[in-house]
Amino acid sequence: MTGFISWALALLIVMEVIRTYLVISRQVPANGFTPDNATLSPFMQRFARAHANCIEGLPIFGGLIGVSIMISKTEVTDPLAYTLLGARIVQSMIHLVSTNRLGVSLRFSAFAVQMAIGAYWSRMLLT
Repeated sequence: MTGFISWALALLIVMEVIRTYLVISRQVPANGFTPDNATLSPFMQRFARAHANCIEGLPIFGGLIGVSIMISKTEVTDPLAYTLLGARIVQSMIHLVSTNRLGVSLRFSAFAVQMAIGAYWSRMLLT
């Protein structure tokens, strides 16, 4: 979970460094930003979406890991935790660098891995 949170934080820090540069260089006024970066470049819009994807997944995966700790079933979540984190990082990186058909397909594949892990964890924690 620390890796997942750290990844979301890293994306946020980099996005805010870029935004700070845009303000200091007078390319964008300090009040010229929207949460989705809609007024900025397509890259910055993808950056905002990659960060939002992390935040959207955090309660789901964090919740499942929290439940596994509370009911002493970390043997369910531990083996796939790094795979989940790797898939999240891959999804974010592809989101940042590619919008072509292959990139979108690969990004979805990384997302599907996360959903499969989450579904597996849910099933195993409920039984």
